[in-house]
Amino acid sequence: MEEKLTDQELARRNKLPKYQELGVNPFGKRFDRNSNTKLIKEKYETIKRENEGKTIEELHVILDSLSESYIIAGRIMLLRKMGKASFFNISDRYGNIQCYISLNNVGEENYKIFKLSDLGDIVGVEGSLMVTQTGELTLKVSKFTHLSKALKPLPEKFHGLTDVEERYRRRYLDLIMNPESKRIAFLRSKIIREIQAFLDNQDFVEVETSMLQPILGGASARPFITHYNALNKDFYLRIATELALKKLIVGGMERVYEIGRQFRNEGIDTTHSPEFTSIEIYQAYGDLSSMIQLAEDLVRDLAIKCVGTTKLKWMGYDIDVGPEFKKASMTDLIKEKIGIDFKQVKSDQEAFELAKKYEIPVEKHFRFGHVVNAFFEKYVEESLIQPTIVYGHPLDITPLARKDDQDPRFTQRFELYIATKEFCNAYTELNDPIDQKQRFIEQMKEKELGNAEANEIDYNFLDALEYGLPPTGGIGFGIDRLVMFLAGVDSIREVILFPTMKDRGDKKESETSNKEKDN
Repeated sequence: MEEKLTDQELARRNKLPKYQELGVNPFGKRFDRNSNTKLIKEKYETIKRENEGKTIEELHVILDSLSESYIIAGRIMLLRKMGKASFFNISDRYGNIQCYISLNNVGEENYKIFKLSDLGDIVGVEGSLMVTQTGELTLKVSKFTHLSKALKPLPEKFHGLTDVEERYRRRYLDLIMNPESKRIAFLRSKIIREIQAFLDNQDFVEVETSMLQPILGGASARPFITHYNALNKDFYLRIATELALKKLIVGGMERVYEIGRQFRNEGIDTTHSPEFTSIEIYQAYGDLSSMIQLAEDLVRDLAIKCVGTTKLKWMGYDIDVGPEFKKASMTDLIKEKIGIDFKQVKSDQEAFELAKKYEIPVEKHFRFGHVVNAFFEKYVEESLIQPTIVYGHPLDITPLARKDDQDPRFTQRFELYIATKEFCNAYTELNDPIDQKQRFIEQMKEKELGNAEANEIDYNFLDALEYGLPPTGGIGFGIDRLVMFLAGVDSIREVILFPTMKDRGDKKESETSNKEKDN
């Protein structure tokens, strides 16, 4: 149903024929620029440094003597019409700058076009630099060009929308009104580019693999299911890129990574989204220690290159990624917290008795390893503040990693925790096809007992393994969480430009817990 136009919206529409009377298309055409707000401000700072000690009046004279003419474009964010001379601010992707326009400088016809302007209009200006009596850098307009009429007024709150849900639904408005949202959007792109540069410099190659998969595998998660009409068969939207990338290692590509969307049909909370972006990295002839070094180096590199410091604040904690990360086994951390040494627990039944004693729920498919993980989640996770490499995960919860050589109940796997949150998941990859097949069979038994997140048997992947997977290290990061950390924001919706939302009719957004650790 079409909404009734407000008085302001009607007034803006009524101006459209007035533009046409002046020979101006209210929705504009191409406009060529030679500068932007960032370059102009940098130029002004250079002039100030070269003329240190000069008064505002003297700076004004110096600027007035320059012959440079700047052509920029942006959105009008502040507008003060004052008869024959006016001030307005325009904002582009880099920031905003004040503009001064007068009838004497631009002429009567051009000034008439300007007088039709409203907040939110997109305009182009050409002019020279000046400073006001208060010392504010200003562009003195010699030509004003209307480019695109905003038919709706911007929100009244200059510093952004006050309704958080509306900010996410109408991100375009949030980006216009909220400089912080624009900062995060550009930072995300910078982070991804730096990840690519970091890996490319180490001779990794970026690849793309299919998002539609006939077999559920690569992680433990509930999938989204879709129907492939051409094949008349149900497919899954991928939950991970792991198995496809390992096949490329079998094929001899040796060092590969993929940055892409994953889909897990699970709950939404401040650090989880059913649609998210991850990176998975695989290195032939590497192992867990290779991935530990890569994880430390990458996180530290991103902090320095993208934020400019290793000292960050996130989730209310002061974090420093500069020092070497702490490393500890899952069982040692549990022992440190509550005194139980699971290395000495010899059976599933003994583990179940400990779970009962500590009031930890046990599901039908649980075995020894599931209980260990449940203890870790309850007693340890919330204490992991500074960067910590947690290794030695139980075999029962790790179907794709190599067994630990000393105790086969555990695997060569680690997760990186920062501020109580998991950032990455890494393995010495399982390359024994016989062992891998048995693990898949055990996973199917779990599925029959009610574990909806268990892997299916991927016979195509097993076939690839039988041709030989070299010793390999693999790691996966959640890109969204990395961006949250480096941007210093606590909600995943702040770093996804258009997060999935419930319909407006649903007053409350359901914030359900999501226990998946790879997102």
